[in-house]
Parts: sequence; structure tokens; C-alpha cells
Amino acid sequence: MIIVHDHLSFIIAHKSAGVNFHSEEEAGFVVQVSQQLGIPLFPVHRLDKMTSGLVILAKTSETAAQFGKMFEAREVEKYYLAISMRKPKKKMGWIKGDMASARRGDYKLLVTMENPAITQFISCALRTHERFFLIKPHTGKTHQIRVALKSLGSPIAGDERYAQADEARKEERGYLHAYALRFRLNDETFEFVVPPEEGERFVSAECKNQLQIWDKPWELF
Repeated sequence: MIIVHDHLSFIIAHKSAGVNFHSEEEAGFVVQVSQQLGIPLFPVHRLDKMTSGLVILAKTSETAAQFGKMFEAREVEKYYLAISMRKPKKKMGWIKGDMASARRGDYKLLVTMENPAITQFISCALRTHERFFLIKPHTGKTHQIRVALKSLGSPIAGDERYAQADEARKEERGYLHAYALRFRLNDETFEFVVPPEEGERFVSAECKNQLQIWDKPWELF
């Protein structure tokens, strides 16, 4: 992992794809960063194992509680990148709906809107069959982005849970990356943008060229 920013109150760290967030059989991402810095850290949100990118880790329980309130009030802006090998039903817009548990730990999107997952996105074509997504989740449900893109007919490349498993296994990684964060803490605004560095599709020239256009994602929504 890489320390992107070391603040008095929090750490911004970069998680690699394929690393468990919490410890299972081996030390998870949070424990690894804590051990690297020699201090206890408090996660205030999480990333799936397949997802790479930016994570906020608080240095105190008080700061963790402060971030918790900010997330609840939707005051932390998060932006993700994803690549699919399927053309979406629409190229940009919103995906909204309640999420429910499905089989084997999967989730599905419903048409009801009682407590909906809300996802906003834009997309463009990259190489043949590649569709590139810039995504802003407005809520923080489990598997939200993965389920949202599947509902568009564009499951994320390499996602063995929501894409066709035989195709997904051929990919180097799951192509979902936590790309940017923006928030205001104690009257100071913080902005972080870190492009993905793992996965052939993410490091292609076409992808890098598009990221020059998407370098300030908060200006695009």
C-alpha cells in the first residue's frame, strides 16, 4: 500500500486490488497500514477486496466519529473508475433503487425506492468492447457500484461475482478503482486524485488519455 497523505487527524492510503480490507487468514489492509505507521488506525469506510484506490483511515476514534457523521450527511465526495466489456443501456445518468440480498452473498437492484442506492455516472468508449465509467455514488451501500453497473447490462470486467465468471477469471483484476476523494474537515478542503496503476486495461494509453479529461471529477457532476 502507499500513503498518499499523512495528516494530523487522518491518513489517506492507497489499497491494491486483491487485498482484503479486514484481516481474515492474513493481515488485512487496515492492519497492514497500522503496522507500517506504527499507530492504530480507524477505518471510516471500506473497499471490496477486488477494488483498488483511496481509503480514509482516522488516527483517533473522535476523528472516525466525525467522518462517520460526514459520510452520513453525504459530505464526503467519492469518485470511482470502472471498465466493462459490455455496452450500457444508457451512456450517462442515474441508477436508483433499493438493494436486496440475493443468492450466495450477492445483491440485486429493485424497482422500489424506500431506501434507495443512488449512483450517478458518465461513460465513454475506450478500445474495442471497452466501456469506461466515471462514477459518483451518492449513497454507500454494499456492492452498490458493482450491482448498479450490472443493472445497466455492463458488469465490471473481472468481477467474478456479478460478471460471467469464466470471462471474469481471465482478467488480471476486477476493474473498479476508488479514484478521487473530496471533503471539508475543520474548515479545510481536501482533494485527492490517484489514477489506477494495476491492470492492463487501466494502464492503456486510451485510458490514460481519458483520465487527463477526468482529472477533476467533481467538475463533471
